Amino acid sequence: MNIILFGPPGAGKGTQAQFIVKKHNYFQLSTGNLLRDEAKFNTPLGSQIENLISNGEFVKDEIVNTLMRKCLNNLKFRDRIIFDGYPRNIEQAKNLEVILAEFKQDIGHTIFLNVSKKTIEKRIMGRVTCEKCNMTFNEYFNKDQINLHPCGIKHLKKRKDDNLDVVIARYDIYMKSTKPILDYYSKKTNFTEIDGSLEIEQITSKINDILKV
Repeated sequence: MNIILFGPPGAGKGTQAQFIVKKHNYFQLSTGNLLRDEAKFNTPLGSQIENLISNGEFVKDEIVNTLMRKCLNNLKFRDRIIFDGYPRNIEQAKNLEVILAEFKQDIGHTIFLNVSKKTIEKRIMGRVTCEKCNMTFNEYFNKDQINLHPCGIKHLKKRKDDNLDVVIARYDIYMKSTKPILDYYSKKTNFTEIDGSLEIEQITSKINDILKV
């Protein structure tokens, strides 16, 4: 089944998605990665995305929807998709339902990782991402894993949007703008809220229980 992972920036969506990919043979569709990959191209669209990300702003729905549709057109993703950071609003949610219906698919479960702003700040400020494989680590919590990372420490970089002011702004914007979409999905029977401040292994266990249903 396809699933949606919700949570503010730094909630651990990417980390949990990586575990699901490995254990359950899923494909992670992260809008963050899609946008950053597109921003690497020297095109008007890529430049527009780069400017928005650098300023801590969210990208327009039209851009996100276009990139998402391109991915869903790939048959290898069928019924094995983790939507990480998408949809962000009711319009995107309805658009996603339409696109999935075109391919005779739907959302099997929606998971919300709820984390406080204070916890998010600490997680974000220590976050580094491998520019080669997109694996994410935390300098405070994953020191041993960082030293043993096969791609090498030199490829671990802090993202441009990972500074305290931007983090706080993105958290506040996310929680305000995402409330309607959370209300939308929470009314459905296949919605689960998980305490995102729990240990990573505890969160993973709860998600595994959901996927076994």
